[in-house]
Amino acid sequence: MAVAWIGNRETLVERAAAHAAALLGSSRCPVFSLDTDIHGTRAAIALAERVGAAYDHADGGAVSRETALFTDKGAMTVAPGETRRRADVVVIVGELPQIHHEFVGELSATVPDLSAKNQREIFLVGSNGASAPPLSNGRTATLLSCGEASLGATLAALRAQSRGRQTSQWVSNFDDFAKALEAAHFPVFLFSGDATEGLALEMLQGLIADLNRKSRASGLHLPASENGWGSALASTWMTGFPLRTGFARGFPEFDPWRYDVARMIAAGEADLHLRISSSIVQPQKKKNRMALIVLAKTPEPIAGAAVTIAIGEAGVDHEAVVYSSRTGSLRSIDARAASELPSAATVIRLVASHVSSEAALPC
Repeated sequence: MAVAWIGNRETLVERAAAHAAALLGSSRCPVFSLDTDIHGTRAAIALAERVGAAYDHADGGAVSRETALFTDKGAMTVAPGETRRRADVVVIVGELPQIHHEFVGELSATVPDLSAKNQREIFLVGSNGASAPPLSNGRTATLLSCGEASLGATLAALRAQSRGRQTSQWVSNFDDFAKALEAAHFPVFLFSGDATEGLALEMLQGLIADLNRKSRASGLHLPASENGWGSALASTWMTGFPLRTGFARGFPEFDPWRYDVARMIAAGEADLHLRISSSIVQPQKKKNRMALIVLAKTPEPIAGAAVTIAIGEAGVDHEAVVYSSRTGSLRSIDARAASELPSAATVIRLVASHVSSEAALPC
């Protein structure tokens, strides 16, 4: 099976890597989009440092909103295991990504240590028509809504009513929510940056802080992308900064607007785009004459790509270290169906071996 192409012509992986390195070496403004495991992220950041590239997650907007919450505002959070054991009131804030629905179902099916009842109280903050992840035994979450108001506005009204202040619109089922909080030992708010704007995330943390004045409450961060959050953590320990960091001046600089890779491509600032993805990449329109290098799990060359190299999927084709939202930490996973496809880290290191530099790549 072919695993490397220059344009639409099959070639050896070594030659494709050398050609990719030549393109990176001649680029004046390369950008990387990452959607890979921890080892792939580390190798990509080391390569970015060599060639002066900026890097971001493939779905940078959601990860950036979550990052901004911690870098700009701060958050009171708890581990998933602590939530399973102790949360007697669970509040789902907005829509959660599909990958977290099973976890929410487990919360609804289990009884916490601190509960005086035989089940958890489940609430959902959102607009009318919002739906919670499937709950066990046909249960439904109690909706806290201000009609068609935005999530941020609903959270603001909820926070105001919790402090006994007047609001222009009453939150539905607020009395039930207030009674549940009054009796609760440990309420936890589940949130994600996937479909939640930054101001809403900040308002949620303000609500949690208010509740902690008299009792205790916390939040559980369920990331929009596990790969994205893992990459953010890896970037932080390698450079001191999260994603949307660039090496244009030879040292890491964090700027969530300037190094928004999607914005840089749309504005025509980038002249080379390296896309690293464990899943199949759909053909995309290139901006002007921007060169495209794709490392993805694909059986054929990506349309418009100067170089395509097939890589394996972490945890499927090869073992890997990934971020797990079930534990709130990194974990190693075995290959479910090991194949001969190389890992992203292996291919990136091969590309980097053709780029001259005195600095060594991480092992």
